[in-house]
Amino acid sequence: MKSKIKELAKAYQQEIIDIRRHLHANPELSYQEEQTGKYIAQRLKEWGIEHEHGCAVNGVVGLIKGKNPNKKIIALRADMDALPITEANDVPYKSKNEGVMHACGHDVHTSSLLGVSRILSDLKNEFEGTVKLIFQPAEERFPGGASIMIKEGVLKNPSPTSIIGQHVHPPLEAGKIGLKSGMYMASADELYLTVKGQGGHGALPQDCIDPIVITAHIITALQQIASRKSDPTTPTVLTFGKIIGQGSTNVIPNEVYLEGTFRTMDEKWRADAHEQMTKMVTMMAESMGGSAEFKIVKGYPYLINDETLTLKTKQFAVEYLGAENVVDLPIRMTAEDFAYYSHEIPGVFYRLGTGNKAKGITSPVHTNTFDVDESSIELSIGLMAWLAVKELGN
Repeated sequence: MKSKIKELAKAYQQEIIDIRRHLHANPELSYQEEQTGKYIAQRLKEWGIEHEHGCAVNGVVGLIKGKNPNKKIIALRADMDALPITEANDVPYKSKNEGVMHACGHDVHTSSLLGVSRILSDLKNEFEGTVKLIFQPAEERFPGGASIMIKEGVLKNPSPTSIIGQHVHPPLEAGKIGLKSGMYMASADELYLTVKGQGGHGALPQDCIDPIVITAHIITALQQIASRKSDPTTPTVLTFGKIIGQGSTNVIPNEVYLEGTFRTMDEKWRADAHEQMTKMVTMMAESMGGSAEFKIVKGYPYLINDETLTLKTKQFAVEYLGAENVVDLPIRMTAEDFAYYSHEIPGVFYRLGTGNKAKGITSPVHTNTFDVDESSIELSIGLMAWLAVKELGN
């Protein structure tokens, strides 16, 4: 079976690269993936793969039934939305949609899952069970396409017992993958804060309530939530990335607006921290004569890789790639809405190496020069097909 999968991965490599390039050139933002969804559905139709289009509006769900299809059911997931970034790469498949770019590799994820479906469809008479294909919209924006698809029943009729997903990883050289068992990625909450005071002349601060000074104290004090209130064993990040105070050299503004993020890996601490931040912000602003409006938008939960499934996946990957090409990864404080699936059924989310220093392919995700070494496509489609077949047989 492994030899057959590798042969098919090699045979379909260029076709899937062409699909990846088509998707890369025609990116669509979260909740707007209309043409992407239609394209996926059309390819599945051409290949005779059972599917439905329309879950979470633009999502596509396919089924590949092997022999004895009810014996075991697993799911494979790929996300398909792009980011609001203007591409700077000078490549034939450069984005045609100004200001929109597949800068996070979702074009690779989607094309790869199409390649996996092609392989598994060819081999469906050689394995038992069913593979559910989940092409998911809107990973990049709250509330996350995963949460919507779950609410609309993507994990039912039929119900998979586990789910596997992957994500491109430029720091890892093409030809390798990485995994981490247990807690892997953080929860992610958005913070919106408006600090109000009383503006006036910058030379007469005694006549004002300076919201910039209040804001400075609040930002510094809130860092104590991460450094002094949390359990040292629980990773926690609190960052403000946007501050707007429309004053001038001699003008104190009436208010200051901030946006930030809070991330951790413990749901009880997450809730406690929300309360502590709200209390601290409110009391500190009032103690200095001002006021504050603090809004916390609760986002994705932390992502947990099921220990048993991750151990098996690592073993299967070693069988396919060799031990030297399967590496252990550290915890990441980035977030992923695959986390929603991981709280519903056992899941494993691994990293696909896509970097190549020799070719100058090193740009991180979410940058305007991001790209991948396309030699990773053959590995991607073959490995995930192998993982699916092996998991169905265990």
